[in-house]
Amino acid sequence: MGGSSSFPMISIPRNRVFVVTGGNSGIGYETSKWIAMMGGHVIIACRSEIRAKEAIEKMRTDFAEEKSKGTKGVITEGEIIVEFMQLDLASLSSVMAFIEAFKASGKKLHVLLCNAGLVHELEFTEDENELMFQVNYLSHLLITIKLFPIIQNSGEDLRIVNNSSLAHGYTNFNMDNIQGKKESFHAWDYYSKSKGYQILQMYTMNRKLQRKGVSINCINPGIVESPFHRAHPRGWMSCAISCSSGCGCTNAQSEGGAALIDAAVNPKYEGRGDLYISELKVKSTKAYTRKRENQEALWKYSMEKLSKYLTEEDMAIFDHEK
Repeated sequence: MGGSSSFPMISIPRNRVFVVTGGNSGIGYETSKWIAMMGGHVIIACRSEIRAKEAIEKMRTDFAEEKSKGTKGVITEGEIIVEFMQLDLASLSSVMAFIEAFKASGKKLHVLLCNAGLVHELEFTEDENELMFQVNYLSHLLITIKLFPIIQNSGEDLRIVNNSSLAHGYTNFNMDNIQGKKESFHAWDYYSKSKGYQILQMYTMNRKLQRKGVSINCINPGIVESPFHRAHPRGWMSCAISCSSGCGCTNAQSEGGAALIDAAVNPKYEGRGDLYISELKVKSTKAYTRKRENQEALWKYSMEKLSKYLTEEDMAIFDHEK
């Protein structure tokens, strides 16, 4: 992993801070590990402290192995810097606790990687949101808005990356049924919708945050064989993964992580926004995500859902849209 076929192994300043949601497993684990091994200061934001600490110990073992092999681009002095912060995306109160804890830490934030996600049968959170809508999209939006002033004032080459999916192309946008109804709910369809919401958010925020010095992009890691998908065997995606696995067409978790790492560190993306980087190539998103009326409808709905947590100061930065 690493190199011209995946992502550039660059030297990352030791004080450059990355937050990776769901950084303890899967794509998030690979992303956190390799960014840390290149020198970055990584914060894993996830629910379980035990699992995060286990992941960090494994990263240290992996780092020692890569260092002993003389892997190009891996830091040669000191240890990797990886730490844990508590975050449960299924609870907006937990999200706010994470936000306040990060603010209180006094840390800068150069790159926010909105990676964590799930696919699940119909279930509603304590905040009365459909689970995937909240975990995959809404909670990440709240983090993005609340931490944006910190990101904006953290220095140069500031980035926000949403881990979206090719799945966004297998659904549509329906404002009348945005969170699903019991009689018409299909888990993979609403997972796909949540991935589309991330792309709609990217376009909206880049437009509203003109010349604010922060680039917002989305990635598609490809079809990645992982416990995330095997746990939910029904639906087109699981079928695609099963068929692709048989012909050797799926990506390993390390390869899926490469797409997120590339978007986070590749110098060629500095200062560029509205990119959908699909398996390491910039591609177009589906037509519904590019329609401004859909972007604005989702934004309005999302602001209503988050109104309890957003202040006038939070929203002032979005008042300069042309």
